[in-house]
Amino acid sequence: MRKPSRQAGGASQDAPLILFALLAVGVLIFVLWPTVAILKESLYPDGHFSLMYYQDLIEKNRRLIGNSLFIGFWTTLFAVFMGLCCALYVTYTNYRGKKTVLAVLMMTLISPPFMSSLSYIMLFGRRGLISWKLLGLHWNPYGPHGIILMESIGLASIAAFLIMAVLKGTDRDLERASLDLGAGRWATMLNVTFPLARPGIVTAGLIVFVRSLSDFGTPIFIGGSYNVLATHAYTTAVGSYDLPKAAAISTLLLVPALIAFLIYRRLMAKNSLFSIKPGGQEISESRLPPMVGAVVCTVVWGYVIFEIAKYGTILSGAFVKTWGVDFSFTGRHLEALKLAKMGSLFRSLKYAVITAVAAGLMGVLMARYLGRAKGIFARTIDFVADLPFILPGPFFGISYLLAFNWMPEAVLASGFLIVTNCVYRQLSLGIKSGISVMGQINPELEDAVRDQGGSSFFALKDVTIPLMTPAFAISFINTFTFTMTTVGGIIFLITPYTKVMTAEMFEAIQSGNIGASSAMASVIVVVTMTVNLIFSRLVLGGKKREAKKCIFG
Repeated sequence: MRKPSRQAGGASQDAPLILFALLAVGVLIFVLWPTVAILKESLYPDGHFSLMYYQDLIEKNRRLIGNSLFIGFWTTLFAVFMGLCCALYVTYTNYRGKKTVLAVLMMTLISPPFMSSLSYIMLFGRRGLISWKLLGLHWNPYGPHGIILMESIGLASIAAFLIMAVLKGTDRDLERASLDLGAGRWATMLNVTFPLARPGIVTAGLIVFVRSLSDFGTPIFIGGSYNVLATHAYTTAVGSYDLPKAAAISTLLLVPALIAFLIYRRLMAKNSLFSIKPGGQEISESRLPPMVGAVVCTVVWGYVIFEIAKYGTILSGAFVKTWGVDFSFTGRHLEALKLAKMGSLFRSLKYAVITAVAAGLMGVLMARYLGRAKGIFARTIDFVADLPFILPGPFFGISYLLAFNWMPEAVLASGFLIVTNCVYRQLSLGIKSGISVMGQINPELEDAVRDQGGSSFFALKDVTIPLMTPAFAISFINTFTFTMTTVGGIIFLITPYTKVMTAEMFEAIQSGNIGASSAMASVIVVVTMTVNLIFSRLVLGGKKREAKKCIFG
């Protein structure tokens, strides 16, 4: 006689909890401890409690705080606006070119974060292709206007996908009911569509604001004399190696990030942004008011044209002798890259693959427990694991530098801290997508395995994990892309033995080597895209083939 099915909580308790306990300890060691370490360093610089670094920042560097908030506010406003336009274009219109828009948005996600700054210098700098070569202008492209423009364009894709995920999951019947009851398209959009999309818009705004606050690359390259807190934290830690002061600056960045994080958690508790449910029906006609549709089209295609120009410019820069002076063809930049920088590229690939596999497996396994457990311990681990997703990159990087500088040189030279930092910064997405998939899995499947004499380990290995392949794929692609293109957090952890391609590119842009920077940026984008496509074909394509065999025999 079959035993009664266990409830979700019972199934969770029967699983090999030792595995979850080890993963939970890892979260406490590699997320919570570094956070405590950086706070301790800023408050106890000489072993005694002191607020002198905070007083110095507030009294002497108040302008930096104002500059950071100013850049963050306008970047968030413009990035979310562009992201909303892109999301509406893809989900609420029948206009052509949606695949092109989505392809361009995806391209921005697999590009190094300071790639926009490089293209801005090449197009609109003092020797820019448009500003100087075509228009003959002599102007200063550096300052807050350049920072806001490039950060907005660079972060618009994140906002677009977050808003798109919510819009695709909205109940279209509510909008149809509003129209059937006599409300016009304007009233329906303002009173039905936008309120339904509010969780995605707010979440996008919060994440963009925090990313803007923590971006130090864009202000360094195109800010000129305009400084912000993130830039000051970088130069303080790397230049003068004043870690207590750098910790205090990073902690100031933490305050708005924590506020944003708490709001983000509250919204995520009510609305899943990682739903795997199918989206709405195909759009037969635009549901936007004509004026809104015109604005959306203008913004979206303006964005697409700029992005295409950006990638075309950078690709061209890899084959031009001296950008802005001599535009004749050359292959020396790629040759120099092949001779001197291939070690950094292979190192980036190695770190990215290890990080992606580790984060994917850890995310899926933790989701198995956190998706069903209800206790305070599980909620605490879920909260702590979420933190790095929204913490400023410089904060998390400096915190690792302080928390783990005692490790042997052999460990530091192996890239362990770089890999670990990237794993825990992206672990939250794996957990959230895994929990979303777990909601579609019947707990009785595992019970059936155990009722037939199988252990909890085999139920996990043979039933749950195979069914969570989509969550693993999402985590792998996201984490691989992040590790290949990031520099903000790991730049504080790089040694001469662990230098990656993005760090090489960062240094090349700083030194004004446009040709080498363009070559490295092009290689990073091509390699990242290629690996993602191959992985998607092997993993997700394989699942589709298995499904067809099951259906058609």
